[in-house]
Amino acid sequence: MVEFHPVRVHRSEENLPKTGQLAWKIAEVATDPVEVTADVADMVINRIIDNASVAIASLNRAPVVAARAQALGHPVSAHGSGASVFGVTEPVSAEWAAWANGVAVRELDYHDTFLAADYSHPGDNIPPILASAQHTGASGRDLLRAIATGYEIQVDLVKAICLHEHKIDHVAHLGPSAAAGIGTLLGLEADVIFHAVGQALHTTTATRQSRKGEISTWKAHAPAFAGKMAVESVDRAMRGQTSPTPIYEGEDGVIAWLLDGPTAAYEVPLPTRGEAKRAILDTYTKEHSAEYQAQAWIDLARRLRGAHPEVADPDNVAAVVIHTSHHTHYVIGSGANDPQKYEPTASRETLDHSIPYIFTVALQDGRWHHEDSYAPERAARPDTVALWHKVTTVEDPEWTRRYHSLDIAEKAFGGRVEITLTDGTVITDEIAVADAHPLGARPFARADYVAKLRMLAEGVVEDTELDRFLAAVEQLPDLPAGSLGQLNVVARPGHLDAVAMPQGLL
Repeated sequence: MVEFHPVRVHRSEENLPKTGQLAWKIAEVATDPVEVTADVADMVINRIIDNASVAIASLNRAPVVAARAQALGHPVSAHGSGASVFGVTEPVSAEWAAWANGVAVRELDYHDTFLAADYSHPGDNIPPILASAQHTGASGRDLLRAIATGYEIQVDLVKAICLHEHKIDHVAHLGPSAAAGIGTLLGLEADVIFHAVGQALHTTTATRQSRKGEISTWKAHAPAFAGKMAVESVDRAMRGQTSPTPIYEGEDGVIAWLLDGPTAAYEVPLPTRGEAKRAILDTYTKEHSAEYQAQAWIDLARRLRGAHPEVADPDNVAAVVIHTSHHTHYVIGSGANDPQKYEPTASRETLDHSIPYIFTVALQDGRWHHEDSYAPERAARPDTVALWHKVTTVEDPEWTRRYHSLDIAEKAFGGRVEITLTDGTVITDEIAVADAHPLGARPFARADYVAKLRMLAEGVVEDTELDRFLAAVEQLPDLPAGSLGQLNVVARPGHLDAVAMPQGLL
């Protein structure tokens, strides 16, 4: 059963009690000792595998190398045994493991997603929670419960509170959710979690310029920073340090000045006491390394390429118009008014957020690859540029309505495409959800997660190391205390030596 918690701005003289604040309600969910159901446990395992696969594939990419170098400069801190960093065996301080692994997981934009009033990658909760679990010697059961909390809180916040409308980066929901998950992991009191949530929100609220125009490498660092801040916020709260209060509802708080303002009112859905945390089951992963709202369009482009091969040639095409949701049109479509989305020399991060580019390449190639599809020479191909510049997006109110629907059965992230050929023929087709979506043509199952891991780890990790990792993670509910280091994956000898670690200040 879900209870909707009302949230509005309160003047200071109203003296909103702590127990009526959203941060306290989040803490109450985190302290609920309800067990994890079997289907949720299976999905947590899937997402740990998914995170490992995309992190492994990015180990030698510049942002990940830099983050790993920073982490390796911070040895294990007091009160624990430290945490693992993907690719290496040397443990580091937990907050820096959260940082390095958070960057590795997010770098390719290839892990799970949840979209509603706002958008999110709930798998970003796993690096800080897992790092804290490894450092404290937690068990597999402890980790399961903690990750279920992290997903629950982030999904519930994303369902109710829109950030992007106010140009606030979506990781502002991640800091509180990761802090709550760590609170569950450690069995902390509600008051401690309350202050950790408040500090995490306060320190991770930033503008979304990181996802606008020429998108930089900070896009991968932003969620890692939120995870690192969550670990540090819990540490401070455990030491008795308090947070700005009320952090959400205060007259100088986040809602009043950064979101919908003094008259704002939200209804945040939270599970009641004793209700299992099942929000992870509403989330979905990616088959393709691209922004989630591009997933269905890649699948539709592949289908069109097979049925109408002539559409791959720009000489045959007069115009391609994608009718889609408000968010897709204005964030990754031509409605963003970002000329960089049509630039062959744009960064990978920018092309990843350009539906005109992604649809064009998938239409021409009939496939999508996490490296080849973004290669500079691929983006610069003259026939690709010619077709790419004929692709535009428009908002369709019905697809916007379905995008925001809270009914999972009708929620959609696709739309309708109209391709007008030079001879006047119009080809139309539509798609609601990606093939890999739980309601799609080929929903992702355990075998698909494992296949994705093996594909992305080829040449990076030895098969025996992958087998060891998979055997461990699939026994997660039964892993004893102190054994969660088994969930790290080490690169094959010499692989990381191919890229030199950059020198910084520290």
